[in-house]
Amino acid sequence: MVGRTETEIELAEAAAAFCAEVIAPTVEQDDEAETFRRPLLTALGEAGLCGIATPEAYGGLGLGYRAYTAVLEEVAAVSASWAVSIAVTGLPQVILTAMGTEAQQAQWLPGLAAGELLGAFALSEPGSGSDAASLTTRAERDGDDYVLTGTKYWITHGGVADLYVVMARTGGPGPRGISAFLVPGDAPGLSFGRKERKMGLRSSPTVEVMLDGVRVPASARIGEEGDGFSVAMRALDSGRITIASTAVGVARAALEYAADYACERRQFGKPIIDFQGVGFLLADMACQVEASRLLVGQAAQLKDEGVAYSDKAAMAKVVSTDAAMAVTTDAVQVLGGYGYCKDHPVERWMRDAKVLQIVEGTNQVQRLVISRHLRRQRLG
Repeated sequence: MVGRTETEIELAEAAAAFCAEVIAPTVEQDDEAETFRRPLLTALGEAGLCGIATPEAYGGLGLGYRAYTAVLEEVAAVSASWAVSIAVTGLPQVILTAMGTEAQQAQWLPGLAAGELLGAFALSEPGSGSDAASLTTRAERDGDDYVLTGTKYWITHGGVADLYVVMARTGGPGPRGISAFLVPGDAPGLSFGRKERKMGLRSSPTVEVMLDGVRVPASARIGEEGDGFSVAMRALDSGRITIASTAVGVARAALEYAADYACERRQFGKPIIDFQGVGFLLADMACQVEASRLLVGQAAQLKDEGVAYSDKAAMAKVVSTDAAMAVTTDAVQVLGGYGYCKDHPVERWMRDAKVLQIVEGTNQVQRLVISRHLRRQRLG
């Protein structure tokens, strides 16, 4: 990426080398068997890739989101599942760094940043996806504790996480009635449904999480009562950047594979890249990848500078994930019948790309965020 610092370049190169050596040999088998290899998280943590943006005082690298996105792109180019896992275990770190108490930070951040603990973010419910403010999971105050009851859906790392950031209703309807809680993975009353059988990201577990009278101390609440929706939005704004960078990695991998194939595959006596129907398709794919990377970099830069970035994160998410879907689809087309078969990874990248248009707020919701921002700029 134009403008990357020397540190960001070195970190991206180290991440690429690590993933090629450690993760790449497992990808095809784990996608087929839907296997989540927990030891790989430990290896990622030892390589410094689980806590890039977390302060050094708590075991992270203390770098910004530009460095974070550079790493996620490299991981996603090898395994979108693991890029998403790094991003999701990073959400509790983002929340705790920004809004946690010193005690909460000391308890959880070092383990999460080191890859010793796995984090999860529990917002969505069977009846509330895009309409997050309508969630029904409740947290009732009981002396010095809260008792949580409800069901969370589409939870990445459900059943294997050590820490869940859970949004629950402590007040009336709407966003102001929501609070956020830290729930340990071994809390009594916490149980899990079946693992979803997904089209893509098959080695990243997605599981229903059920809370039946889960008791946590009041000290496990993040911020004050009623702060939960702002906690969730802070996480989602950050998460949209990480999902966007994941999309760039997937799209780049598909582009590079398709371009290599088009240079090697010969028809009518010449490489198929020499035919405009293929060459122009690849050119458009390259433009989409580069444009997406620039938008991701802009959003990450604004976050690092402490400037409002919600609209730019939404733009980066829309453009990069739509591009990833288009680029991976076109990569399959470049390979023709071979692209439709599992002998080549482009079909996996196409399957992985689809969900990136959905998670962390659908692209339809992102367009709503962007249009509302445009309205506020003009009408207040």
